[in-house]
Amino acid sequence: MTEASPVTPPPVRMGANYTPTKGWFHHWLDFDLDEARYDLESIAALGLDHIRVFPLWPLFQPNRTLIRGRAVDQLGQLVDAAAEQGLDVSVDALQGHLSSFDFVPSWLHSWHRRNLFTDPEVVDAEARYLETLAASLAERPNFLGMTLGNEVNQFSGPPHPDPHVCTQEEAGQWLERLLGVCERAAPGKLHTHGEYDAVWFRDGHPFTPAQAARLGGATALHSWVFNGTAQRYGRAGLATVHHAEYQIELSRAWAEPGRPVWLQEVGAPAPLIPPEHAAEFAESTLTNALSCPGLYGVTWWCSHDVSRSLADFPELEYGLGLLTAERARKPLGKAVAELTAAIRTSPPVPLRRTTALLLDPGDPDTAPDRSVAAPGGPFFEAWARLVAQGVRPTAVLTDRARDPAHLAERGITEIVHPTDVP
Repeated sequence: MTEASPVTPPPVRMGANYTPTKGWFHHWLDFDLDEARYDLESIAALGLDHIRVFPLWPLFQPNRTLIRGRAVDQLGQLVDAAAEQGLDVSVDALQGHLSSFDFVPSWLHSWHRRNLFTDPEVVDAEARYLETLAASLAERPNFLGMTLGNEVNQFSGPPHPDPHVCTQEEAGQWLERLLGVCERAAPGKLHTHGEYDAVWFRDGHPFTPAQAARLGGATALHSWVFNGTAQRYGRAGLATVHHAEYQIELSRAWAEPGRPVWLQEVGAPAPLIPPEHAAEFAESTLTNALSCPGLYGVTWWCSHDVSRSLADFPELEYGLGLLTAERARKPLGKAVAELTAAIRTSPPVPLRRTTALLLDPGDPDTAPDRSVAAPGGPFFEAWARLVAQGVRPTAVLTDRARDPAHLAERGITEIVHPTDVP
């Protein structure tokens, strides 16, 4: 009887969040397939294999009972145009929030104010919208799946100026309902939900780490060092360039062993990461993230710069692209393209993370003390000190640290308490 050959993990996917060059996401108002094709061609020329795209919710569902067929058709045309360039596509639905701007349908605010997480009619309408998009794309081979929305959790409480408040239980019910809709409409695709990092770091936030790491087909992470990390540790500090890696390993504390992790957003925000150092930051950040086992993919934010002809964006949003608004390759784009080519030729071997740092956020399902893991928190600081000492740790929750089977499945042989890290 021969031994089975070890299973080779699939190559890590490398892609970009697609920011159209003409009109930004307002391009849906004047959809131009030829312009989109030029954009997609410039993305594919970097060697990337997928994009994440963003329908604007108010334009696609301007009334609670109206989903515009023409808009759905245009989304399909964009997905087909991506296929022509060899690009797979993940689609976010509830937009929601993009680059500091909120896009909420008129039937959800002012005179028609209703809670987007808890109102039964609203959630029914969201379900119909997600079902319509997912079903329209389900048979396309380059359609990866749906993400419920972009950082929709920012609507659920502070610091949003006009929040749609919900409880942790209500957030979980909302996620489960809508993820189930996506799976029924497009079976077997990768359906996820992606939150900004309050889910991992803010005590009392309605969306929890357990939900992020256990619901949906993968754990989707948005890793931004403007959350206090770069401010505290500097653009080249170890904690800064290992921040994405840190979030990946932090998420594993709640996940079942083997769950894929998608680094769905990561970028180089100026001025914390000056443009002349963006390429260096990307190379370090991505190399460190690629050392993590089970990494499904990386999707850089973003494909193209925002045109300076558009007003009122936060300054950092204008220069995050791999390419300029004229589709010229930037040094940042060159660095990501070269790294992508390198890992296609020689796939990275993930590190065996035998050391785990003990994480106690309180009750693991609600994580009332999750701020211990936030930048500057005692768990975060201990993790950074271990990295400085040459250790590449993972994270384990206190209840799982007492489970030998769980530790063995993850290959953990040593557990370190944060207070024991010199």
